[in-house]
Amino acid sequence: MYTQLEIESHLDGKLQIAYLNDEKTFNSLNKTLLSELRKFVYDGSRNENIRCLAISGRGKAFCSGQNLKDALSFGDPSEDKVIQRIVIDYYNPLVTEIAHAKKPVISLVNGAAVGAGAMLALICDISLAAKSSYFSQAFVNIGLIPDTGGTYWLPKLLGRQQANYLAFTGKKLSASEAKDLGLIADVFEDENFMDSAMEVLSTISNLPTKAIALTKKAFNKSYENSLSEQLDIEGILQQEAAETEDFREGVTAFLEKRKPNYKGK
Repeated sequence: MYTQLEIESHLDGKLQIAYLNDEKTFNSLNKTLLSELRKFVYDGSRNENIRCLAISGRGKAFCSGQNLKDALSFGDPSEDKVIQRIVIDYYNPLVTEIAHAKKPVISLVNGAAVGAGAMLALICDISLAAKSSYFSQAFVNIGLIPDTGGTYWLPKLLGRQQANYLAFTGKKLSASEAKDLGLIADVFEDENFMDSAMEVLSTISNLPTKAIALTKKAFNKSYENSLSEQLDIEGILQQEAAETEDFREGVTAFLEKRKPNYKGK
């Protein structure tokens, strides 16, 4: 089914982790891998048994960015609009799929995350990183601009000054620096990284999945809405949440003074 992803299933299938699995190129991105990542998110988003999706890398790196040999195999960038076609046909659909996925998508950054690899981590709903990992907007080092949603998310996450600074210089950010800037959610010691990350993933996988999806939808809308429009959206989506089985279970468990058993329905 997948040739460049290794899929692990945990928690009786509720959690699916996709590992980028090309250690020789430090998990660089190519058209096949980008398509497989999109399929992984697409399928997981629509599978009622899956409650949480995660993306990580095998070996020393999370992702080293676009594989330039693969990009150049499309043709002459100056004549065939190669880079534009790659962005439109492979990167943009993946960014959109993650943004609109009905399941939380979490990046587990085990090592270097560079260029499009950094943005792959940062466009996920939550990014967790090993302490030794780092992030670099290295696009400028080869004369390109941030893509993979970079020009959309970086100014919103960082503000104009820090976004410009990182994009203009390609500076490496340690995982701790990235957390301090609000780029990622949390950092764990290398030796405990996967155990600590799995605790987070397990928690999310057992919470009300539809409520999380609706929260994500509302947050996405907030970037384009006025306060009045956003308040209207809150009312609509809150009603949707109130009609789920998990809402009824949460209320019943509260009244019965027991721990709720959410089904993601």
